Amino acid sequence: MPDTVVSPLSLADRYLPVYRQRALVLERGRGSRLWDSDGREYVDFAAGIAVCGLGHGDPDLLAALQEQAGRLWHTSNVFHSEPPLRLADELVRASRFATRVFLCNSGAEANEAAIKLVRKWAATQGRPPERRTILTFRGSFHGRTLAAVTATAQPKYQAGYEPLPGGFRHVDFNDVAALEAAMGGGDVAAVLVEPVQGEGGVMPAAPGFLQAIRALCDRHRALLVLDEIQCGMGRTGGLFAHWQDGVTPDVVTLAKALGGGFPIGAMLAGPEVAEVMRFGDHGTTFGGNPLAAAVARVALRKLGSAEIAANVARQSAALRAGLAALDDKLRLFSGVRGRGLMLGAVLAPDLAGRAGEILDHAAAEGLLLLQAGPDVLRFVPPLNIGDDDIAEGLQRLGAALRALAR
Repeated sequence: MPDTVVSPLSLADRYLPVYRQRALVLERGRGSRLWDSDGREYVDFAAGIAVCGLGHGDPDLLAALQEQAGRLWHTSNVFHSEPPLRLADELVRASRFATRVFLCNSGAEANEAAIKLVRKWAATQGRPPERRTILTFRGSFHGRTLAAVTATAQPKYQAGYEPLPGGFRHVDFNDVAALEAAMGGGDVAAVLVEPVQGEGGVMPAAPGFLQAIRALCDRHRALLVLDEIQCGMGRTGGLFAHWQDGVTPDVVTLAKALGGGFPIGAMLAGPEVAEVMRFGDHGTTFGGNPLAAAVARVALRKLGSAEIAANVARQSAALRAGLAALDDKLRLFSGVRGRGLMLGAVLAPDLAGRAGEILDHAAAEGLLLLQAGPDVLRFVPPLNIGDDDIAEGLQRLGAALRALAR
């Protein structure tokens, strides 16, 4: 049957019903704007959940993909191809700490690789299984695979999937005393932490918190693993989020914006752990795919540029100012938090639980927005978004909020 005869939305029941998608079909994008199948235009403040860091249809990403598509699409990791070799080298150089890279397909896979690396490292240190605990923080999000969802210290993501893997412990985020107490038994092999929690409400690490974790890891002979899947790659102002915190990690995981929309993930390993995994210890079929790597090389170069950093600072200030101006009129927020272009507007108590409803109003006004839990609006627009799109997006948000207030 021709595609034009059947409405795409009529096919939605073919999906496993794990998403609650809005009744629109996005068809094309350019820059920070998207159009649906009815020709309706939207300002994009979501960027595919912080994935499309360079917006939609970036000509340099398109050129890299098209050139590589004419050369080689895939080869197994039994053989080398040039793009992933170049990308690994460029990630090592950009990171300032890593010596080796594992390429994969997603953030969950990158975190799975990091979890396995931690356990393997602990084993090489002679630690028995009961002393290979990985400590994470309440409100975190590390992925949907069984180990990653166990590391994710949010019961709503774990319910119904028990029995969960052992060897994980959860403590409160930004609580140094709780962290110190949790590490006192000598069984912690690593601390896994997001410099800015995304799903946990766009909650940044407090000043000095990552430094305190680093010091405790050094004291207790544990690894520091940073999940920068959402907050990395220029999102918070520097190429890596932890640069603002002045710490050196042992492992960093990346995905999302690294491919600019093309699926890719990476685990970066520092000298303490880079030689732990040997032949046959881990692997992936599609990780290091030459198409993904070719695109990611260009994305990495552009996201690490001074121009992107300057625009993130500029538009973050504009977005904060615009949200403050809206709040002055409507009194709907109790605060705005985050870093760079990863911001969360916390809803006032009388609007608690209504973030999803605001997203519906925003879409009706031509603005694509995210939430971070039921009480926080999440703003993660393309990092190269321009002045006009920020202004237009804020105007449409204002219309959505006024509709809600009515």
